[in-house]
Amino acid sequence: MRKFRKLPLLCTIIAAIGASTFNADAAQSKMAKPPAMSEPLTSKDLVKLYGNHSWIWKDGAGYFAVKQREFKAWTREGAGSYGTGHWFVTDPGKLCFKAMWYAKSGKADALTCFSHRKKGNTIFQKREPNGEWYAFKTSPGSASDEYRKVQAGDYATARFDRMRMKLSPTR
Repeated sequence: MRKFRKLPLLCTIIAAIGASTFNADAAQSKMAKPPAMSEPLTSKDLVKLYGNHSWIWKDGAGYFAVKQREFKAWTREGAGSYGTGHWFVTDPGKLCFKAMWYAKSGKADALTCFSHRKKGNTIFQKREPNGEWYAFKTSPGSASDEYRKVQAGDYATARFDRMRMKLSPTR
């Protein structure tokens, strides 16, 4: 019975992450298959792209700390939630974060992964397992690049802490 109570929370969290991270998709062209002649990013490339950076979403943000590969995130989606866990990269070209997400209705574990490929000066991204490929980072940069929302520094922890306090059962 407890697992069924977690299902709505998990669905809300996954929807929030998906909607937040891909709000700019409408303006970007999507592809079912990776671009021909593209190559997966290396683990080193992914750490350089995300390490000690925040991915700022429409209603939240996630921070990818290099130290101990800590991941912290928050979202205002629904009644709000926050997640804490770790991020990791795998070859070929995949970034994942595994976090325990907390909300008023309970907590749920979630794993989210994105694949990355490069062709020329463009990095393509796809949410796994069923997302579509799209141009994530172009050079020269474009106003529609999702990567413009990835900023150096920690733009998540302060709001993460506030959300954690807001949702604390002892409040």
